[in-house]
Amino acid sequence: MEVEAHLQEVETSDSARLLILDFGSQYTQLIARRVREAGVYSEIHPHDLSAEAITDFQASGMILSGGPESVGREGSPAVSDAVINSGVPILGICYGMQALAMKLGGEVSGSDHREFGYAEVSLTGSDGLLGGLVDGGDQLKVWMSHGDRVEALPEGFESIASSRNAPLAGMADVKRQIYGVQFHPEVTHTEKGQAIIERFVHKICSCPSYWTPRNIIAQHIERVQQDVGMERVLLGLSGGVDSSVVAALLHAAIGDQLTCVFVDNGLLRLNEGDQVMEAFSEHLGVNVIRVDAEEAFLSALEGESDPENKRKIIGRKFIEVFEAQAKVLDGVRWLAQGTIYPDVIESAGAATGKAHVIKSHHNVGGLPEQMNLKLIEPLRDLFKDEVRKIGVELGLPPQLVGRHPFPGPGLGVRILGLVKKEYVDVLRRADDIFISELRGQGLYDKVSQAFVVFLPVKSVGVMGDGRRYDYVVALRAVETVDFMTARWAHLPYDFLDHVSRRIINEIQGISRVTYDISGKPPATIEWE
Repeated sequence: MEVEAHLQEVETSDSARLLILDFGSQYTQLIARRVREAGVYSEIHPHDLSAEAITDFQASGMILSGGPESVGREGSPAVSDAVINSGVPILGICYGMQALAMKLGGEVSGSDHREFGYAEVSLTGSDGLLGGLVDGGDQLKVWMSHGDRVEALPEGFESIASSRNAPLAGMADVKRQIYGVQFHPEVTHTEKGQAIIERFVHKICSCPSYWTPRNIIAQHIERVQQDVGMERVLLGLSGGVDSSVVAALLHAAIGDQLTCVFVDNGLLRLNEGDQVMEAFSEHLGVNVIRVDAEEAFLSALEGESDPENKRKIIGRKFIEVFEAQAKVLDGVRWLAQGTIYPDVIESAGAATGKAHVIKSHHNVGGLPEQMNLKLIEPLRDLFKDEVRKIGVELGLPPQLVGRHPFPGPGLGVRILGLVKKEYVDVLRRADDIFISELRGQGLYDKVSQAFVVFLPVKSVGVMGDGRRYDYVVALRAVETVDFMTARWAHLPYDFLDHVSRRIINEIQGISRVTYDISGKPPATIEWE
């Protein structure tokens, strides 16, 4: 790709941008992803953003997220006057709808008729948001998550949707272009959810589609070049999708100013180190240094079983390795990482600090407060599917772009409890059998993420005429679009039986194989 020519083709998105105000939902960043999927740039800011900042943003429209609080409770987040007086279209989702109704003079109350999960709503209006959305009917399958509900609409509003437990499940003031829905159109479980977002973005806010992979790449390249200048950058390359795309993006932006460091920390998949070096140094022409640090990482993890502490220990060890390499490489001033939006969401509460923390990601929660290198994270505002799309645009091979996500801490967080070399070796082989069988039977690309978890418990088994008392592993495979919600993959029983028999027969130390059938929520995709 010719960077200069690419930049000249970029269409500015300054005239089409949505402001998303975060009231604390774990799905807030997912709203941003849906808007960007509709081809429109968006940013997330806290719900209490100042009036001056709201004016300066020059939004084409606003979306108010859901949140965990109760609108009627003292001190709960409220919609500001600056939002109402902005003069741009507004869409409130779940708590955002309730907060809008309360602010504008409606009534909201707690209810014994709570709705969590699947529900059906009847579309009752002719508005531009929901009217005529379902061909040949008015029933819409949606995802609900609320206790409070709107009991009376503000003046000037009409009801546009209702459900069994929320008679006012949607509202619209078409004249002022203010809308609210009690359900979550941003999650994949809501039928026509993306269409609802696109109606608001394109039809109501009149935004064109400028947020495309080519424009994303060009904007990020330009930003990297402005930030880095002529200084050198060190990238922690894991071989996963995120760091691979960062490597390609930085290579396109700054060329030989980039040096990648691949840390073989002893927590990688089988033969992964060789595969990464072959892909990047031999085929993509990127400068990669391989560091063997297995002993250092396993020693640092010795005796530690808490998952948060393990993540932070691994994060700190990575930084120590990177900074040691930076001292050897003259002129390195920056550390690049493959942090993406879901990492930030689950580590820091939707990037605004309003949501509850789920877990810390090693790229986010594991960094020391003081570092000698400046941090650059080019993909921090992108979701996994966006990262894959720009990876394709940058010319990365399908086997890299299509790889299942692999956590930065590696197998260290797929071993529950203490991390020991014998556990890592057993898990590595079990995981390789599972993944190789998925590939061999054409199932790998049909699931979004698959892996094996090592459990620190032993189970009685029988091999031949002998009794065995060995470890248990769990297979995990999920289907998802955005990694914010997921369902367990319904893999064929014959396939699971075959994988289980291979693992138990071929790997000494495992007596039992289980299959995880938990969705997200309530579970997370990873176990730790």
